[in-house]
Amino acid sequence: MNAIGATIDFDDTESLIAADRDGLLRAASMAGAQVRATAAAVDEGALDPVRGDDRPRAVIWVAGRGTAETAGAILSATLGGVAGVPIVLAAETPPWLGTLDVVIVAGDDPGDPALVGAAASGVRRGARVVVAAPYEGPLRDTTAGRVAVLEPRLQVPDEFGLSRYLAVGLAALHSVDGRLGTDLAALADELDAEALRNSAGRELFTNPAKTLAERMSGRDVVLVGDCAATLALARHGSAVLLRVARQVTAATGLADAVVALRSRLPSGPARAADALFHDDQIDGPLPERMRVLALTLAGERTVVAARVAGLDDVDLVAAEDVPDMPVVSGGSPAPTGMHRADQQLAILAVRLEMAAVYLRLVRG
Repeated sequence: MNAIGATIDFDDTESLIAADRDGLLRAASMAGAQVRATAAAVDEGALDPVRGDDRPRAVIWVAGRGTAETAGAILSATLGGVAGVPIVLAAETPPWLGTLDVVIVAGDDPGDPALVGAAASGVRRGARVVVAAPYEGPLRDTTAGRVAVLEPRLQVPDEFGLSRYLAVGLAALHSVDGRLGTDLAALADELDAEALRNSAGRELFTNPAKTLAERMSGRDVVLVGDCAATLALARHGSAVLLRVARQVTAATGLADAVVALRSRLPSGPARAADALFHDDQIDGPLPERMRVLALTLAGERTVVAARVAGLDDVDLVAAEDVPDMPVVSGGSPAPTGMHRADQQLAILAVRLEMAAVYLRLVRG
């Protein structure tokens, strides 16, 4: 099916692959591999320097931008209420950092002054430090031998690195709070399964990422979330769509989108009738219609659906929205209860990233 503004059909596998001169499909499909590489490093003892019987006062996630910052927001939103220690997000070293704390320094630039300063301060003040960044340059010079290192083992563009940071955060939190059960191998399998569902060879109606891309093509799109976690994911999706698909996409809270949609009256049957009898030469062009994609967790789907009831051009997007999931009355996939909130968000992140790739590729 060809979308507005597209030169390649979404189901033209050969043309899509030929257009992927930068290897974007491969990069977007490596989320599971990144998690598995992190799990291997943990198994090899990479986090041994921060393990201990004493529970820390706080886990401080230091990241100033990009997918590292997004991962911290997702981890804090999904695990902050169940972790035995507070999860603190910071762009630089907090002044109260001390020996009772764990610092996770996350980013893609080993020369970033904020990351280098945070790692060095953590070491100097006796905190347990985890480096989730390339371990070289100033970062290595100031901390060599005194930190736990989980640097990237697979090279992918930063826009596709969210899963690695999530895996590092999950592993580090588990190392200091054993009650937070973390199965990185299972998460990697889920992300591999999502990438397979979204592969170029699968047709649009069975491919969640292509379906999303088709819905967004030629439209003004808004990604929305109704909680801190889904809002962080919406902002990640907006950034990926800009960087990969060159498409400007708003990211905001669900309440803001609902207000905007309700103000665009008439709606429902009245608007449908207007569109049916509209004549561009007499009435002028129709205004641009906005497509709202509401990212939602399985446990919040019913509430979000109720809030957007009666509104046109709103699609709920959840991790379970895939063709091979069981369906309940009303046509919505039934939540399986298999995925925790952080896992659902990781799956949706892969879907959004691959949708952005398809939007880029169909333009040739």
